[in-house]
Amino acid sequence: MAVLLVEAGTPLSDTPDDPPRLLGPAQIRTLAAEIGVRPTKTLGQNFVHDGNTVRRIVAESGVGPDDVVLEVGPGLGSLTLALLGAAGRVIAVEIDPVLAARLPATVEEFAPLQAPRFEVVTADALSVVRSDLPAAPTALVANLPYNVAVPVLLHLLAEIPTIATALVMVQAEVADRLAAGPGGRVYGVPSVKARYFGTVRRAGSVGRNVFWPEPKVESGLVRIDRTTTHSADPSVRNEVFRVIDAAFAQRRKTLRSALAGWAGSPVEAERRLRAAGIDPGLRGERLDVDGFVRLAATAHS
Repeated sequence: MAVLLVEAGTPLSDTPDDPPRLLGPAQIRTLAAEIGVRPTKTLGQNFVHDGNTVRRIVAESGVGPDDVVLEVGPGLGSLTLALLGAAGRVIAVEIDPVLAARLPATVEEFAPLQAPRFEVVTADALSVVRSDLPAAPTALVANLPYNVAVPVLLHLLAEIPTIATALVMVQAEVADRLAAGPGGRVYGVPSVKARYFGTVRRAGSVGRNVFWPEPKVESGLVRIDRTTTHSADPSVRNEVFRVIDAAFAQRRKTLRSALAGWAGSPVEAERRLRAAGIDPGLRGERLDVDGFVRLAATAHS
């Protein structure tokens, strides 16, 4: 994909309404020094300092003026500023109180016209629910903390059904797992659970050199477009997820054996599998999300 290079401190676009200026390496380090922030592995903090990368993320997300974007882990504001150049409103959730406190001033400085459309919520994204937010998000766009990326993504998709699309940057290995299809070596729990909410695809790769500090791993972009194929009822979803967890707890076992605990016995597991039209001799890695949904439904039959 052709991407326009954006120099640090230059506008995101050529529109005449003073679009946001983007942060470069110098601005990132200056901001961090000003508030005494040293990126920590505990919070999975790696700050993007490349304007080209944040512009690319925004483009891949497809957000526009009608969107309310939820950003998780905005850090020093690199992606936040780029999002404000495209979206109608941006709500950032930041767990670090020091970073959260500084973010509004950064937005005021680099995106003064867009500042009224920005809000920050100081909270752990793993515990955020819709009522914690000032508006209903239509999109999730984030450079997720790599140590909790999958739990955060699944939690937000479950708790905030108004999120229609998600474009997240995660560790490359995690991106591969999320986007993997049945039968693949890395197909597993994240792959199936993500597909419960919608279609999932890889949306590109991101090198290490666009971060400060530079991580030891490559990164990848994953896009999820929500569908209404599967029930939004939490009790239904939780039962499906229980089956998924059981099926992959011991990957090398057949579903007949792996699901014995969930079903109560190997005999009952086989009965449910056959009722769902699934070969009991298959392994979990061969079953798509629709198969797991059918299987979960047999728990009540």
